[in-house]
Amino acid sequence: MGRTTIHRKHNFDEGEPLAPWREKIHEIIFEADTPWGKTFDVVLIISIFASVGAVMLDSVESISSKYRWALWVAEWSFTALFTIEYILRLICVRKPMLYARSFYGIVDLLSILPTYLALFLADAKYFLVIRILRVLRVFRIFKLASYIDEAGVMMKALKNSHAKISVFLYTVVLLVVIFGSLIYVIEGEENGFTSIPKSVYWAIVTLTTVGYGDISPQSPLGQFLASCIMIMGYGLIAVPTGIYSAEITRQAIKDHKAKEITNNACPSCAYEGHDADAVHCKKCGAEL
Repeated sequence: MGRTTIHRKHNFDEGEPLAPWREKIHEIIFEADTPWGKTFDVVLIISIFASVGAVMLDSVESISSKYRWALWVAEWSFTALFTIEYILRLICVRKPMLYARSFYGIVDLLSILPTYLALFLADAKYFLVIRILRVLRVFRIFKLASYIDEAGVMMKALKNSHAKISVFLYTVVLLVVIFGSLIYVIEGEENGFTSIPKSVYWAIVTLTTVGYGDISPQSPLGQFLASCIMIMGYGLIAVPTGIYSAEITRQAIKDHKAKEITNNACPSCAYEGHDADAVHCKKCGAEL
């Protein structure tokens, strides 16, 4: 009785049960523990690498001019394959919109849109390289779920430290504006510092120790200021690294007793990364 009440409260049973054929498709596409599922995923990974390689080759003029037709056929073949796969992924889950709004759902959609957009914008097809993000599924395919857990620790650490990093970046912005204005006054237009925005650009390049060298101070006072900025840059680089590293350590200690992660995907929203003893999906609440 208690379990029924929980289901109603969180709408765990929302969505009709999958038909047997949809269950079979779900097992092949989302589950890597079966022979058919693993075969599907390996073929998918190979196809992704091949499609990204074709996009890269198409950007090489000598290859593109010689094999334009073959590359065009390959691009549309891969797009058709990934389009069918994306539709099947939506069909074989109880809540298609939850999957469509998930990280993998968005990446899957973005991996096919550029080809269709290229019908109107020629250069849009080069955005197909975003397909490489789909290779992230390799962690599930080869049962590297622990890596997904570690990635979660890093994302939590980044989220928890974003306030400190934001304050740091705000301070850096103030510094480069001040230094840029100072060097503009000291050097002037005759030494290449034709405006404050361009001087701020120089301050950013100098503070980050990149040093393009396209413009540089010529006066002793300007060179002294540049030296101070460069030395300060080495110290500033370590600040966000220290903040993030400390947060990762704290998050790792916090999650030290985390439960084992499973590769199983939710039949409703296709979310992955559940605890091994989980009964319900942590994202949509559906029964696993």
